[in-house]
Amino acid sequence: MMERGFEADEKFMLRAIELARLGMGAVSPNPMVGCVIVHNGVIIGEGYHCKFGMAHAEVNAVNSVKNKELLKESTLYVTLEPCSHHGKTPPCADLILLHQIPDVVVGTRDPFKEVAGNGIAKLRGEGCRVWEGCCEEKCVELNRRFFTCHQKRRPFIILKWAQTADGFIDIDRSHEHYGQPTWITNDLSRIAVHKMRSDESAILVGTNTAKKDNPSLTIRDWSGNPPLRVVIDREMKLPTGLSLFDLSIPTIVYTSLEVPGKHNLEFKQIPFNGNEIELILADLHKRGILSLIVEGGQKLLNSFIDLELWDEARLFIGKNIFHSGVKAPHFNGSLLKTEELDDSWMFLFRRVL
Repeated sequence: MMERGFEADEKFMLRAIELARLGMGAVSPNPMVGCVIVHNGVIIGEGYHCKFGMAHAEVNAVNSVKNKELLKESTLYVTLEPCSHHGKTPPCADLILLHQIPDVVVGTRDPFKEVAGNGIAKLRGEGCRVWEGCCEEKCVELNRRFFTCHQKRRPFIILKWAQTADGFIDIDRSHEHYGQPTWITNDLSRIAVHKMRSDESAILVGTNTAKKDNPSLTIRDWSGNPPLRVVIDREMKLPTGLSLFDLSIPTIVYTSLEVPGKHNLEFKQIPFNGNEIELILADLHKRGILSLIVEGGQKLLNSFIDLELWDEARLFIGKNIFHSGVKAPHFNGSLLKTEELDDSWMFLFRRVL
């Protein structure tokens, strides 16, 4: 790895990270990437990957430069290694070489096997000076979903639940109380949950949660792309009139039975022999799902916790007290963030490795 001692590099890379975040929720299964082009200490071009299948960050940044002749004397900052292969768009490394940009500062290498150092090697092989590792930890954190997908061969998993001030996620409900969720937090918390859903690729619930709460798992209180709805229904016991089966957005049901699908509703048959969670994660990975919210009940959440198959946990805690009911899951995690939501709180934990 080559070292570069310019203090300004961090400033420009942080700007590239800011730009990359603008693609959140729109670029999956691609990574979020931002790019800044600097000439004599002044930014002359910026860009980010806006939407899956569209131009990459480097292309948008180069296109934003009015005087292309300045590119021959400029430094390009990019949060992730420029691609070197033909995908839905041409290689960004070729674009950099075409415009004879002499210096490239890369936040982190791309874990995708089709790139994985090849982009950097291609640039260096043609005489471009490449500097690696600027704000590397921040760049990896930015694309933690993408890195998890390619390094662990599964989606980045977020456990989510709401619990009362005394540690319960539900009352002990009888059948006549099915059909509506037990509200624990407030309207602002619900909006925060819908925003979270818009940032992720898929959301999973189990049979009991689907039956008891009849959730829609949409982003009706936010804008953006709704996540893929994923439901576990081993014996196909869920009523067909549930909101999850309204065909409004793509939905997958994992079941042990062979069931014909329809528009926006797929039934995926898998064996339920004790490793169904791993099978579901493997199938979602094949589908290019970068991240998965597990929004189930106690049983499903504890299954992921026991298997150590989670990366983040987001707890929404309200002021209500139930005194008895369904206990919230127990887990070991490192607290990263707290957020006050009127009279409720959100706590973000990262799994301790």
